[in-house]
Amino acid sequence: MTAASASVSPSVSAWVHLRVAQLADTNIAPWQEGYLKDRPSAVAALARLRRGAGREAGELPDLWNLIDVDPLHAPPEGMPPLSEHELYHAENALHATLTLWAFHQQSRGTPMHRRHTRDRPAGLGAAVRRLMSADGVDEPVRKRLVRAGTAPDLVSLTQRLRDLVALLRRDDIPLDYALLAGQFYLWQRPGGPAAVRRRWGRSFHERGRNRPSAPDENTTQDPTQDPVPDTDKDAS
Repeated sequence: MTAASASVSPSVSAWVHLRVAQLADTNIAPWQEGYLKDRPSAVAALARLRRGAGREAGELPDLWNLIDVDPLHAPPEGMPPLSEHELYHAENALHATLTLWAFHQQSRGTPMHRRHTRDRPAGLGAAVRRLMSADGVDEPVRKRLVRAGTAPDLVSLTQRLRDLVALLRRDDIPLDYALLAGQFYLWQRPGGPAAVRRRWGRSFHERGRNRPSAPDENTTQDPTQDPVPDTDKDAS
């Protein structure tokens, strides 16, 4: 734990967590719509995003004017500007999310980003569970999720998740990338990896059925609680 990470207040962390999730959703939405309508600008944007996979935010100049991070520099009234440390974590989380989504959406004719709801779980664990039969657990797939959860840093995490996302893409299984973005941010905080692993584990056992009303931890509302047809348009 660094002094910088330890000094971030829970209220700032909660705001950044929520803002990163919102930015993932607002960045993806127009690209996804445009891509599914075969708009050249959206197809080109996804190709650029994919080239940024496995890199840190800011490492690829081609993405500097593509990913909108301006809202991170405009905290609400009464909150001080984010430190360089928090901006670094937030921008890396957003970058990792968008590049992974672009890989997931490649050559898919249906949206691969879908928001999580209680009746239609779309967290990472729930999505991975959909790769398996209803009456059994595919151990090799489950072990990929477990291995991803032991990644030493965010870049390694996204590289390991890429294998799982390839399987999700194959089966047209969507994922809530706004939810994942918030978890990527949380992952970089003290105690974050363990908290995210717990959320993935609980998500893995979710079912899309009615349940008693209770807080749904696979959302971005309270981040402090648990430190169809293929196309060839993506040849680039």
